[in-house]
Amino acid sequence: MPRLACVSLLLFTSCLTIAQEKLDPPVAPTKAHEVAVNGDKFTDNYFFLREKTNPEVVSYLEKENAYTAAMMKSTEALQDKLYKEFLGRIKQTDLSVPSFSHGYWYYSRTVEGKQYPIICRKKGTQEAPEAIMLDVNELAKPFKFFSVAAQAVSNDNRYLAYTFDTTGFREYTLAIKDLETGQMLPDSIKKVNGPTWSADGKYLFYTTEDHAKRSYRLYRHEVGADPKKDMLLYEEKDELFRIGLSRTLDRKYLVLFIGSSESSEMRLLPGDQPMGEWKTIRPREDKHRYAVVGHREGLFYLRTNKDAKNFKLVTANDAKPGEWTDVMAHRPDVLLEAITIFQNYMIVEEKKNGLDRFVVTDFKTRVEHPIEMSEPTYTLGGAGNPEFDSKTFRYMYTSYTTPMSVYDYDLASREQKLLKRQDVLGGYDPSQYESERIWVTARDGVKVPVSLVYKKGLKKDGSAPCLLYGYGSYGAGMSATFSPARLSLLDRGFVYATAHIRGGNEMGEAWHDDGKMLKKKNTFYDFIDAGNWLCDHQFTSHNKLAIMGGSAGGLLVGATLNLADPGFCKAAVLEVPFVDVINTMLDESLPLTVGEFLEWGNPKNKEHYDYMKSYCPYTNLSQRTYPAMLIRTSLNDSQVMYWEPAKYVAKLRTLKQGSEPLLFKCNMAAGHGGASGRYDALKEAAFAYAFILKQMGQGE
Repeated sequence: MPRLACVSLLLFTSCLTIAQEKLDPPVAPTKAHEVAVNGDKFTDNYFFLREKTNPEVVSYLEKENAYTAAMMKSTEALQDKLYKEFLGRIKQTDLSVPSFSHGYWYYSRTVEGKQYPIICRKKGTQEAPEAIMLDVNELAKPFKFFSVAAQAVSNDNRYLAYTFDTTGFREYTLAIKDLETGQMLPDSIKKVNGPTWSADGKYLFYTTEDHAKRSYRLYRHEVGADPKKDMLLYEEKDELFRIGLSRTLDRKYLVLFIGSSESSEMRLLPGDQPMGEWKTIRPREDKHRYAVVGHREGLFYLRTNKDAKNFKLVTANDAKPGEWTDVMAHRPDVLLEAITIFQNYMIVEEKKNGLDRFVVTDFKTRVEHPIEMSEPTYTLGGAGNPEFDSKTFRYMYTSYTTPMSVYDYDLASREQKLLKRQDVLGGYDPSQYESERIWVTARDGVKVPVSLVYKKGLKKDGSAPCLLYGYGSYGAGMSATFSPARLSLLDRGFVYATAHIRGGNEMGEAWHDDGKMLKKKNTFYDFIDAGNWLCDHQFTSHNKLAIMGGSAGGLLVGATLNLADPGFCKAAVLEVPFVDVINTMLDESLPLTVGEFLEWGNPKNKEHYDYMKSYCPYTNLSQRTYPAMLIRTSLNDSQVMYWEPAKYVAKLRTLKQGSEPLLFKCNMAAGHGGASGRYDALKEAAFAYAFILKQMGQGE
């Protein structure tokens, strides 16, 4: 439409916008459901919303979606603008860095206009003809959602075993493709994880899930045979434990992991003996976590927390894998995160003071050295090292200002080569942005790291809007990574902050322990204290502060809104939020519940119940003012069921005071991670950013 001053049109659209934003929100029906636990009784009026196929429930969700669409109508132009900004920074037709593995170069590529990657390989050299292994775009055509998970090529390079999900529920089906003929084998098995090949390529080992999506059974499948005849090799009875499969880098052993969040047990099978017996390294023991990280010259390398809170490294010989010798001692101030064992080198990934680092050891000389980094806050990680006799270590590096970068590090010469840096189109200049790490003193005196990024020239007078992000659960640390989409906030004057709160692992295993179970509220108070610090030091102000978190981070945001002062923030975004803690942890039929008794506690235990009750976001909603809120979920989420945020919104509508909007959006064809297509995912991000910008007065 031409840019002309049509007064009547402007008046009409203004009235339309006002009408839209004065719509009455949906009202969910109530159906009393009594819950009794530990002598306590409460009524859950929205329990029925878990009836996924109930037309009344579907109708309610659709009404919420329609209401949200109407309330966000005035931001459609902004959403489109943001989407185009995101798209304008991305190289849509692109190629991943090829990785060499046993005679082939493997890579994936994207094509402009196509939602999904194309997975390919070339034999021998990168100049060889391309062979397409999987065109995910073709596989996805019949479905609204499609995701490829595990991929495993047989030792003889002939077969590709992969798993895929068509709903978002993360319920994967196994398929096998003959890469020589291009034909699919009839072998198809549902609810499968972790396909792993025997050395001869004749057998495939895999695990299956129980009713609560817990991997608990191990099977052996003969390629081409009827899956109904697959041999059950192991079943884990304890619902606290799940199982998983891997293979040592030298391909000599298959490894069965059996573990809870506090204990583990490992079993071994020589890769060339598929019909052999799996042997236990050490039986499980309370509070003992260990794992095989590699195998070399008759020695297993294991990471263990036996008398080592932050883990240490030990070895054991093939004949007696249960007898261990210390190789790297425990260090109270360093978290030993991961180890890569090559033929001639060992690379240790560790974390100190919340920052990652690599340390290289030459097995021949026993000389070790670190790989140095220079920025104040960044993220490191291995980036695919499939060759056991490799002389280089491939890793990825990113920060708030440095796009994702892939390096090859020469382990002998110590020279590093940048193979690829994520292209950011449109003239991105990292020198225009500044990142820093600050330390916030929490209310109990503990120092909490917070990472910040903003455009240079920021006036610290409280006028800048800020988006504060957090997670703080499961010992999962938050990384300082680059986001092309985030530039749309930074260029509009935002400060972006990540609070590395307790419950993660940024400061070691004790950091996790101090933010779980009966210490969980440390997580929320750390986040609140970080937000208050940013306001007190005028990076922003409370009426310019937005907070955001997803999954357990949604729990964080929900608890924060109940525990903090009513005016703590201007806006809040909760993505697939875990907000109904008590009801979910009472239902042992749900995925994750039993295994997470060790993270949150078991509400059937009175002490645990009373503590959960003191912070559960759904339980603690009250008659008070809440900020502008956007809550998003997906109907097929298997991690946090859609009904948690649905119930939360329905109850909050009856209690919240003031006129700030409360919007709820349910993706009816996705799972925990949202939309599966890359363009659809960008549109979802544009929607959330448009909501935040609107609340900050930048909605046009």
